[in-house]
Amino acid sequence: MNTEKNQIENEKVLKAKNGYGMLFLWILGIAAGIALMVAGPVLYSYEKVNGGVLGTAIVLGIVLMLVSIIGLCGLKVLNPNEAYVLALFGKYYGTLKEAGFFWVNPFCTALNPTVRPAAPVVSANGVSHSVSVSMANKKVSLRTMTLNNEKQKVNDELGNPVEIGAVVIWKVTNPTKAVVNVENYKNYLSIQCDAIIRNTARKYPYDTSEGGDEKSLRGSSQEIAAIMSQELQEKVENAGIRIIEVRITHLAYAPEIASAMLQRQQAAAIIDARQKIVEGAVGMVEMALAKLNEQEIVNLDEERKAAMVSNLLVVLCGNKDAQPVVNSGTLV
Repeated sequence: MNTEKNQIENEKVLKAKNGYGMLFLWILGIAAGIALMVAGPVLYSYEKVNGGVLGTAIVLGIVLMLVSIIGLCGLKVLNPNEAYVLALFGKYYGTLKEAGFFWVNPFCTALNPTVRPAAPVVSANGVSHSVSVSMANKKVSLRTMTLNNEKQKVNDELGNPVEIGAVVIWKVTNPTKAVVNVENYKNYLSIQCDAIIRNTARKYPYDTSEGGDEKSLRGSSQEIAAIMSQELQEKVENAGIRIIEVRITHLAYAPEIASAMLQRQQAAAIIDARQKIVEGAVGMVEMALAKLNEQEIVNLDEERKAAMVSNLLVVLCGNKDAQPVVNSGTLV
């Protein structure tokens, strides 16, 4: 144990005693205590034994019964993928991870700060009674769990407000660190997840140009999620938590700029489409002129070639269907 930070670095795994054998032993102790308390008066009545022996037998029977009843309180049941973190009189005692029926020191208490006592119950006469949490409810789950981080508004690298949400798949691998090193490991994970998402979203733009190699929230969502997962793992390592995966579940512009950004995207899409159309039209015109010259269908001077190129580009690049005009005259 680190005395300066009061944090536990090494987990002590307990090997608990078999619960069935200890159950039989404590039941046998209760039966023996009852037998001593009954046998003492019987022997005193029929055999007139010494009164001191009678008192000793009764006291011994009562003590044996009390010890056996207290011992029965140490019987516990642990399900698969669950753990008990135990403390004895304020000091860390050990951790139980093996599923089954076992017996531990009955004076040990389970630690789990995520489990809080219920609110006091007020009876009809106005007297409040506090409700305690049993040790069975303080098990630490080792199962794989999901944290759904609700969408939050942040500014990307360019200052545009965006909404982003993520889901975190995680599990507790070291229950001792989870309940001792942090106040509430579930709240700790949730707060760290919020901070990591905000910090990562500020480092990247929402979107980049088509030819750019820069990472963006929309275009590189898997890479951004992997970065979030790595940074989050570093933050929660001290809490005994392993981050399995981080997925971005929601990503959009904030409502106040969504319409403007949509127009911007539409304009960029139109420009890209026009560029493709022009490139294709120039290629088709070049091919048409090459075919005409190759097959010697008609000989065109530079002026006629320019007119033909102009007409073809208008037809191929226009938004509306061309209206053909038949020229029945000569080319001269």
